[in-house]
Amino acid sequence: MPQNEGTPHGGAPHEPFEEQLGAILRSTGDGFSTDDRRELVAGGLQRGRRRLVRRRLAVGGGVLALAAIGVGGVYGGSLLGPAGKPTTTSVAAPPQTGASNGGESKPTFVPTLPVKDLAAVLKANTPAGQWRIDNLGGTGHSVAGVYDDGKGEAGVTVGLYRAGTTGEAGKDQVTCPDKVVVPYDRCTSTKLPGGDRLMVFQGYVYPDKHVETKNWRAVLLTKDGFLIDASEYNAAAEKGASITRENPPFSGSQLKNLVTAEGWRPLLKKLGQDAEQPFDRLAPAPTPNSAAVQATLRSLLPQGLTVVSRGGQGGHGYVVVDDGKGKSLVGVDVQPSAGKAVADLFTGEGVTTLPDGTQVKAVRKPGEKGGAGVVWWNVDTLSPQGFRVVVSAFNAGAQYESATRPEPALTMEQLKALALSPTWRTVPVK
Repeated sequence: MPQNEGTPHGGAPHEPFEEQLGAILRSTGDGFSTDDRRELVAGGLQRGRRRLVRRRLAVGGGVLALAAIGVGGVYGGSLLGPAGKPTTTSVAAPPQTGASNGGESKPTFVPTLPVKDLAAVLKANTPAGQWRIDNLGGTGHSVAGVYDDGKGEAGVTVGLYRAGTTGEAGKDQVTCPDKVVVPYDRCTSTKLPGGDRLMVFQGYVYPDKHVETKNWRAVLLTKDGFLIDASEYNAAAEKGASITRENPPFSGSQLKNLVTAEGWRPLLKKLGQDAEQPFDRLAPAPTPNSAAVQATLRSLLPQGLTVVSRGGQGGHGYVVVDDGKGKSLVGVDVQPSAGKAVADLFTGEGVTTLPDGTQVKAVRKPGEKGGAGVVWWNVDTLSPQGFRVVVSAFNAGAQYESATRPEPALTMEQLKALALSPTWRTVPVK
């Protein structure tokens, strides 16, 4: 496997990129899901961005339900990425931003670039090979196609996005995820001379590898707040295509060269000249302090549990605990101003309303990340003021691993007590 430049990340959980594995996740992500990313690439950023905002606020499963949302913001991140439905990929989507009132901004104009110009830069900065480019005569923020160097077809996408007005606004998108949340082979995150930041990621589309489609990815965050995001696969498409080669075609060094190519700069400049750029009009949602969220989670755990590992970012935190009967993953997602965006989640069966008006939804369901025998217990709470706390627990140390015990280490009543603790309201918000 090619060696990437920078400082490697892996193994033990860490507290960044916050945040972001969602950037957790950030991604994520789930961050962002694979299907959503394809929609963004093929269908336009405006529609996809608004969908991500809704999913970020309306995630029904809590911080660890979206564990594989992505890398960098996403997870990247955050442990939870943006999502109303748990995702199954480790590919992060473009940067996520939520309206501060819990609603979604409705930009009326999204600047676009000629796809042929994007394709020209892509071809000029990759090894010689045959290309089939999608929508070559159209416009957009991204270019997608299939590349073949004679060793097998590979899907490749590159997107240009506005993270914010400064590089700090998108740093979660270029921070390696926690391996407890997003499994991968290698990831590096570095600050380049001049102030840009780079993440190079080598992982998989599916965390449990039930289909071993690899996703290698490089994301550059410029010092003035733009993202150049390149992804490649060892198949002609991210999902639904047979594996055609052992690895994606471009090495880590080649991905770095691609996203740092000077040819992108004039296109980024054109994006920056659009006064109607919608991202600038999306106010970031208030974010709880990462360290405080994690410390609060640990302080509220029942007696008799040993914390084996921990991590998280922003309003997301998790612990892996063991009571002597096997590892159990427990996570929390704190959203101080979820507001009306998630109100429709608290309807129908299984929802109760407490005397103070707080709504509680408790669910037991199978795990959704491929781990054999994994069950997922989830408690979602929403106060009349829009303060939301979601707690999830699993009977395994990671969702994509096999179950280590019959049930999670915490009972459903303990999860409810944890989610309803008034201590969450004392967590500092930035």
